[in-house]
Amino acid sequence: MQSTIYYKPSTSHNFQLPWKSTKNPAFKTFRLSSKTLTLTNSLRPQITFELEGGANDGFQPSNPVKLPVVIQRHGKVSRYFWDGSRVRLLRVDGDGVDGGGSGVPFCFDLDKVVEASSLAIRNFFIPKQVSENYIGYVKWKFLHRVFSSALQVLATQAMFRAIGIGYSRSLTSAAALNWVLKDGLGRLSRCIYTASLASAFDTNLKRVRFTTSMLFTFSIGVELLTPVFPHHFLLLASLANVAKQMSLACYMATSPPIHRSFAIADNLAEVSAKSQIQSVCFDNLGLMLAAVLNMLLKNNQRLQTGLPFILYPIFSAIDLFGIYQGLKHVHLQTLTKDRLEIIIGSWISSGYVPSPEEVSKDEEINFMWSKGKEPLRIRIGCLNPKAQLSKLSVMTMQSVSNEDHYFICTEIFYQGLAKTREQGILLCIREGARTADVIMGLLQACYVCKALRSSMWESTTKASDSSDLILKEWFKLLDDSKRYVQQQFGPLNEQMMVRGWALKNILLNTEEQTRYSYMDD
Repeated sequence: MQSTIYYKPSTSHNFQLPWKSTKNPAFKTFRLSSKTLTLTNSLRPQITFELEGGANDGFQPSNPVKLPVVIQRHGKVSRYFWDGSRVRLLRVDGDGVDGGGSGVPFCFDLDKVVEASSLAIRNFFIPKQVSENYIGYVKWKFLHRVFSSALQVLATQAMFRAIGIGYSRSLTSAAALNWVLKDGLGRLSRCIYTASLASAFDTNLKRVRFTTSMLFTFSIGVELLTPVFPHHFLLLASLANVAKQMSLACYMATSPPIHRSFAIADNLAEVSAKSQIQSVCFDNLGLMLAAVLNMLLKNNQRLQTGLPFILYPIFSAIDLFGIYQGLKHVHLQTLTKDRLEIIIGSWISSGYVPSPEEVSKDEEINFMWSKGKEPLRIRIGCLNPKAQLSKLSVMTMQSVSNEDHYFICTEIFYQGLAKTREQGILLCIREGARTADVIMGLLQACYVCKALRSSMWESTTKASDSSDLILKEWFKLLDDSKRYVQQQFGPLNEQMMVRGWALKNILLNTEEQTRYSYMDD
């Protein structure tokens, strides 16, 4: 079916068509014929124009007219041309044109083949719009997934070997017990672990992710021990499965925030889909690595049996190193208490707000129990009535008014196995406080903390905090810090927005979410 469109130019718009002869200035009625789209080998769209009255007089087909429309797709640049009979979409190569019928002989170019292959691989694994640090993250993820997958293959082989060594008569009767211990307890532990650390997945994402990765590596080591202790197969397999389920829960909980940090165009689904592709391909490479190692040692059964114990420390170290370096490339824009402390500390010291990338370098990725060993650490929460309360804390609470959205006081706690007496700064947030109030409170707490660290006042308060001089100096420091907050909060908040921080919410753990209410008796 052919549709015909007749168009007569308006006399109020006098313009020259590129294929119209300049010898005849009079406008002619022409007919646009839209024919059925045909797909050639070059897959070029064809639009045919049939002109009446010799509209293409003087047009040279060897000199196509360039149309002002360029298409960039899959790393290729193409442009529309009018050759006198149809519109062509031809690839532009420098100043030349690469298209069908150009008369250019075929020439094999290795550089172009490599470039095209690299581009195809990149488009297969990498989303189109992601942050610059995503490539570095994927490189370390490749290292982590390959060696982790190879370790899992070796662990599975060890478990099969352990089943063969154990008593065969116990396998049938232990089937139900295997389900309860190995799978049932593993899933139950996963639920308990997820519920207990629900808020920690946001506030301590990197730390929890790395810690559970170490737990996963430990579980593989337990599975490798099953051939050594075949009679305790169910116990060892159950313990390993519990650790794996906890690691899987952490992996699933922390993956969306990590993917969101890379999705600069809100293409979270695309980033997640590409991540699954990467995991599958990298895991298959790890499986191939384990298979090749087994094939090389298939004639030496003794060496093949001891291979997992030789490779386990090496592969585990590479696996954990890849995870650690990969997390360094994750730049989270959300605010937590730890990140906000780093930002405010830099602001107080030099008046500079670090970017998410800079904070990521200073952010700790270590064991959860090594956190908080710095002197005069800041804690968000409420006073513990079971702990020793100083007179400063009591006097500070007595000075709280209805207009305050938070208050700052000192606290005394005992740290470590030796129960070392330490002093810290406590920030108590009022019920209904806004995000800006939390930032202002932490800004004041950091100012107070720095003032105490840079003077001998801290040692004086440890000796005696009940003297009038100490109380006077404390409330003077609180007044100075409040004035500092009033002056610096506006510029600080503005610079944080400029640097790309998300200021809508501050992610706090369960303890830090505790609020107080004011009651005027």
